[in-house]
Amino acid sequence: MTTSEAAKEHTAVLVVGGGVTGLSAALFLARQGIRPILVERHPDTAILPQARAFNPRTMEIYRALGLEQRIRDRTSLLAGFPEMIGAETLLGEERFRFDLLAQVRPPEGLSPTDWALVDQDDLERILRAEAEDRGADVRFGTELVSLDSGADGVHAVVRDAAGGEYGIDADYVVAADGNRAGIRHRLGIGAERMGPSGHVVYFVFDADLEDALRGRRFTLAYLDRPTKGTVLVPLRTFGRWMLGSPYDPAADQKPEDFTEEHCVALAREAVGDPDLAVSIVPPVPGWSQTVSHSTIGAWVADSYRAGRVFFAGDSAHVMPPSGSYGASTGIADAHNLAWKLAAVIYGQAPDTLLDTYENERRPVAQLTVRTAVQLLHSRQQETGEGIDDITMIFGYRYASDTPLEDPREPSGRPGSRAPHVWLDRDGEKVSTVDLFTGSFTLLAGPDGAGWAAAAAALGLDFHRIGTDPDDRFTRGYGITRSGATLVRPDGFIAWRAATLPELPEERLRQALRHATIGR
Repeated sequence: MTTSEAAKEHTAVLVVGGGVTGLSAALFLARQGIRPILVERHPDTAILPQARAFNPRTMEIYRALGLEQRIRDRTSLLAGFPEMIGAETLLGEERFRFDLLAQVRPPEGLSPTDWALVDQDDLERILRAEAEDRGADVRFGTELVSLDSGADGVHAVVRDAAGGEYGIDADYVVAADGNRAGIRHRLGIGAERMGPSGHVVYFVFDADLEDALRGRRFTLAYLDRPTKGTVLVPLRTFGRWMLGSPYDPAADQKPEDFTEEHCVALAREAVGDPDLAVSIVPPVPGWSQTVSHSTIGAWVADSYRAGRVFFAGDSAHVMPPSGSYGASTGIADAHNLAWKLAAVIYGQAPDTLLDTYENERRPVAQLTVRTAVQLLHSRQQETGEGIDDITMIFGYRYASDTPLEDPREPSGRPGSRAPHVWLDRDGEKVSTVDLFTGSFTLLAGPDGAGWAAAAAALGLDFHRIGTDPDDRFTRGYGITRSGATLVRPDGFIAWRAATLPELPEERLRQALRHATIGR
């Protein structure tokens, strides 16, 4: 089949991968008016809660899309038990127990929202429905067969569930195809290793563990048996469980060794009861596969871009689950990339803007992976201490020699997240975060009415802060009462003017040009 014969469709953006990053990318693009095609080889969204907590910055992003309450309505039944425990076996004595969220809840006034304890599979269903409602073409059961990227576009061949193959031409591709990073490897992009790697077997089983639980509840247990680093996770209820246990190919341990009979023995050893009644069950009713395998590690892709292909989520970075950073980092990748793709596709910005995706997100990933490795080490040492998660979640800065700042004392500097400040709008309590609806937004101080005409001339969303009695807005944004701040579509500060200049439109035009050139 030739390329021309295979090409049957065209899309501005092809998203490969229907996990939380890919679905978020499709949703963010659809919000910008782009109708992406998303292909995912699996027949449906996630079947297991790969992530169970999404940080407040992620919830700010979804809040701006009107999804916060829908997500919170799906709060996990386990939300009331955020503790992690450690022991040799579940029956054994606890060596440690601590609240996973105790040190990471944002202090009052930092954000209009909070952590969402929702299982990833539930979140993905919400994202898929919203993306489709906004015009994204989401195709599960569709596998990427080949991909050819050239100077003028990308040609992909995909295979549907019935085995039929067809072509899709795309202007750009977002590769969100998971930690195996098939597209990245095909394109010859390597990765920087930043920590140890390993292999894990995991499976779902039903068992009555009330005797071993002794009335306890938790969201995760670190166990030393059958192998140090084993994790036991309740699924939905405290009657169905997922067990993940490391194995070592160097010790001649192979995936095929983990039969259902072997897994029953692993579950019994982890619990500490050799006579425990264990029933291995498929993660989805009707599935024949009951045992799965995965590679864990700590690495960041050498490049986030290969021509017209961009890597996001686990395709771009993999980190230990400690800190619950992984999924939220991928979502932030998609949020950063989507508005830039839209600006270039619409002819509002040159291609150089797309280079800032790697320039901004790769340093954040390096920092986050290092932190996740450090946090994993502290938990393995049974301390549960040492990381300022609030700064990690809210305080990273783009294009800065100082990649982190304390968000509790916001500077309003360009490259940082636009701070949350509560405002009053016609008697309604509104956050500044709620004003960022996917386009460039100009926020002016109480005496900044002179910015209105400039914003209108450039087609910008404009908001003047009517009252600021405690100077919270001006202090947080680092401007005077006549100054203004230009906020990007992803809620990060692009530029600010401390005071109203003589020619506000010209200054603002220059700032907008600089923000979209990407230099």
